[in-house]
Amino acid sequence: MCLILFAYKAHPKYKLIIAANRDEAYNRATAPAAFWEDAPELLAGRDLEKMGTWMGVTTSGKIAALTNYRDPSEQTAGKRTRGELVAEYLRGMDNPENYLQKMAQRRLEYPGYNLLAGDLKELYYYSNRGNHHPVEIQPGIHGVSNHLLNTEWPKVEKGKAGLKKIVSEDTSDLADSLFSLLENADPAPDHILPSTGVSLEWERLLSPMFIKSEGYGTRSSTVILMNDEEIYFNERVFSEDQRTNQEFLITL
Repeated sequence: MCLILFAYKAHPKYKLIIAANRDEAYNRATAPAAFWEDAPELLAGRDLEKMGTWMGVTTSGKIAALTNYRDPSEQTAGKRTRGELVAEYLRGMDNPENYLQKMAQRRLEYPGYNLLAGDLKELYYYSNRGNHHPVEIQPGIHGVSNHLLNTEWPKVEKGKAGLKKIVSEDTSDLADSLFSLLENADPAPDHILPSTGVSLEWERLLSPMFIKSEGYGTRSSTVILMNDEEIYFNERVFSEDQRTNQEFLITL
């Protein structure tokens, strides 16, 4: 997952709104969103290479989502897979703050990441490349890509502005509006590109909200709408010129 836009306590109906894109190599085997056979309360897509996930919810109202922290110089050999962080929280009994405190103590075990974890009461953020302490999310519009929360990358700023506009409108097609936002594939101008240690060509390629290239790009888009009564979960999966849709409604 390389872009997570979210509105927290900023909408009259939904306590949490998430619009997110997962970017990955096209040849990495992935299962679409479903309730897991080995964890029937957990709804998420699944990385079939490491058996973790990038985003998921549970029937009890827990939610977690992950992005990688981009650092091409990082040595990842011998480190644990980041996808287990989401699944471990969703399967466990810890509240989000306690879980992220434990992950802070284990921060060196994983390559760089950003992790959101929450439930019906609270939402927290932690990065093992930040200040090493979980942060409680405050009400408002937020975004994270492959740097820290609310870093002013072009795709994050564009996404937050678009989400703010959508949330402020009285629309009956909220999910469709969010998916349209996530489909924006316009690259950022060179003069505002971040410098993350990859080539200028790759900075350009990775700058849109929706990424397309020969071997790497946006594999799925997910919209989650959550309040105290229900969780609406909609995932669109992209492969070549096809698009499939998985839609779920969890009553809490």
